[in-house]
Amino acid sequence: MNEQNKDIDMEIANEEIIDNEEPDLIEIEEKSDGKIKKMRDRLHEVEAEKKELQDSLQRERADFLNARKRIEDERERDRTRAKKNHVEELLPLCDSFQMAMSDKTAWEKADTAWRKGVEGIHGQLLQILESYQVSIINPEGEEFNPRLHEAVDTEEVADKKQLDKVLKVLQSGYEMKVGSETEIVRPARVTIGVSKE
Repeated sequence: MNEQNKDIDMEIANEEIIDNEEPDLIEIEEKSDGKIKKMRDRLHEVEAEKKELQDSLQRERADFLNARKRIEDERERDRTRAKKNHVEELLPLCDSFQMAMSDKTAWEKADTAWRKGVEGIHGQLLQILESYQVSIINPEGEEFNPRLHEAVDTEEVADKKQLDKVLKVLQSGYEMKVGSETEIVRPARVTIGVSKE
């Protein structure tokens, strides 16, 4: 039984005692110049104040818990925003590495030790992105999706199967897993196939 139910039972019991007072108690009350009535009235006032304070305390506790939950949610959003900003700052490095390594002829001519060093640094960068649950969007050959891809160029195609398909990825896109959802950090910049007509 909780505290509130105990208080209600006590009030009912007090009222029953008052209603069933014996004649001797009524006489004593009349002789006390209303002191017992004043005390009884004061008791009712104090009980009402107590109930009001308990209600107020419960509201304050609920407000406190709600405020704490809002602050925790806000902190989590701030952490996610900071991670996303950091990832966005790293993307130009990723682009530079990809451009340097995409020219296969020039890349093969470079000193082997230097190449391995650059590949090692690139690998470390990819590990950092992976620790943030970031993955590369490379949609070559896929259907164009404006949510994931940004069409920056078009190319006429004869094959109808290539219409609205991603023909080339000019700049990789990136997505980041946040909780149970995936957010696009940057869409892939692509060339898509269009009809010659």
